[in-house]
Amino acid sequence: MRKSYFRKSSILLVAFTLMLSLAACGGSSKDEPKAAEQPENKTEPAAETKTVSADEPGWKADTSPITFDWYLNFSWFANKWGVDPTSQYVTKKTGVNLNFIVPAGNENEKLNTMIASGSLPDFITLGWWEDGVKSMIEGDLVLPLNKLADEYDPYFMKVADPAKMSWYKQDDGNTYVYPNSSSSPKDFEKYSGEYLSNQTFLVRKDMYEALGKPDMRTPEGFLNALKAAKEKYPEVEGQPLIPFGLTEFGDTGNGSLEGYLQNFMAIPYEKDGKLYDRTTDPEYIRWLKTFRQANEQGLLAKDVFIDKRPQMEEKMAQGRYFAMMYQRSDLTAQENALYAKDPNSVYIAVDGPANSKMDPPTLAGPGISGWTVTLISKKVKDKARAISFLEYLISEEGQKDLFLGEKGVSYDNIDGKDQFKPEVLELLNKDRSAFDKKYGSSLTFWMMQDTNMILQWQPQSVEPFKQMEDWTKGKTKSFSQYDNINPTGNSEEGVASNKIAQTWGKTLPKLLLSKSDEDFDKTFSDFLEKRDKAGFDKVEAFKQTKFEDNVSKLQEFLK
Repeated sequence: MRKSYFRKSSILLVAFTLMLSLAACGGSSKDEPKAAEQPENKTEPAAETKTVSADEPGWKADTSPITFDWYLNFSWFANKWGVDPTSQYVTKKTGVNLNFIVPAGNENEKLNTMIASGSLPDFITLGWWEDGVKSMIEGDLVLPLNKLADEYDPYFMKVADPAKMSWYKQDDGNTYVYPNSSSSPKDFEKYSGEYLSNQTFLVRKDMYEALGKPDMRTPEGFLNALKAAKEKYPEVEGQPLIPFGLTEFGDTGNGSLEGYLQNFMAIPYEKDGKLYDRTTDPEYIRWLKTFRQANEQGLLAKDVFIDKRPQMEEKMAQGRYFAMMYQRSDLTAQENALYAKDPNSVYIAVDGPANSKMDPPTLAGPGISGWTVTLISKKVKDKARAISFLEYLISEEGQKDLFLGEKGVSYDNIDGKDQFKPEVLELLNKDRSAFDKKYGSSLTFWMMQDTNMILQWQPQSVEPFKQMEDWTKGKTKSFSQYDNINPTGNSEEGVASNKIAQTWGKTLPKLLLSKSDEDFDKTFSDFLEKRDKAGFDKVEAFKQTKFEDNVSKLQEFLK
């Protein structure tokens, strides 16, 4: 699931993949429903009942039926609310039904169109790093959560994490977003031993072992392993082997070839208190040229440049990739399918690209920015019900409901502990997609997931996932201080940053497709020239200031 943790600066975790095992990427209808299908959306806003007590959850004050439209800026989300016992249970308890709206194609185009029209659904969830966050706030399209809480549900501030509210506080003193998968500095101190990264270098187990478990940390070892895999396994299930897989290419680049790769090589984010330009690091350039060489040798299939997530997931389930630099939590269903067919055909995490000194990787773990953030539209049909439902979702009660589901249905108290029933856990470990549809718990609906709170109910990890998770232990770092430092919006720095990112998005594929290292150097030099002309110095000055502010904030949180 990051650019989030996991984006360019860290992604992933990252990360905590959660990747989370982050995972549980769910979803919904690809198109917005017609008005006729949602008649309640045409009614006048309901009279809003104020909750004046800070001692009682606001959502309990009104549990009459209401449907909220919730936009998810993730085209891969595929589950619908109300078809499984967990979401049905939540609706029965709170009265709230959800109509998910998911873009059918390019997420940014869909979101930008909604922002330009000034017409947003009741709730909006997107990555914290996305420009749309600032655009909605600066465009006065969303409501401050703290003011909604003051007016309609003071109890919200009892369940909201003060550090997270402060982290996202704007210059006007208001907080408009609330993150999921977020971990404050104190959280990291408390749970660091249990934290994982979502960033992994994966290989298909049977192929890797048959090749003698080659060392892929060096450019030479990496290329030789891909070549050997292609020669020994030219086809998988009648289709050509894909020697190496990446996350999908987008308008601004490729996460695998940016934050992931840089973290594997332990390239620093800063030196002597000053932000470091990771993009021009010699070790990074060395490995980008290695991928260029891989393409020259026919080891980068064209699929890598054009496939989107659905196509990639289909090929993962077939085991067609030999190696991948990918977020482990996003291939849960595919791992299950491979494991059921042949336990030796699954993907396992191994040491991947490293720097010349063979330093261990510094992988992105959970940070305070989280993975996604959720906002409430200014046109929300009922302000009181909206903030109180958000309060329910982030509370321990809401977290337990969405993670464990309804007692007696998906979980029971077994051996003195609330936990999934044996048959439920078996399906969760065996077939994630079937589990989502049959039970809808365990982060099927992850929009407000609190990955620290759910640790108390989380079952022990099993294969084929445990190996990937264990591999990240001891390599996971918090990169919170580098989050939210990129300028966005229509400011001079924001426009420059966006232009540079778009230019990089066009440049990166060209670098890999270069005919020679000399052509690579020229293309990269042209990019640096364009970057400078676009205002790179102003962007870096802005980021440095924000970085220093972040460091001060994080230090305050630890007091």
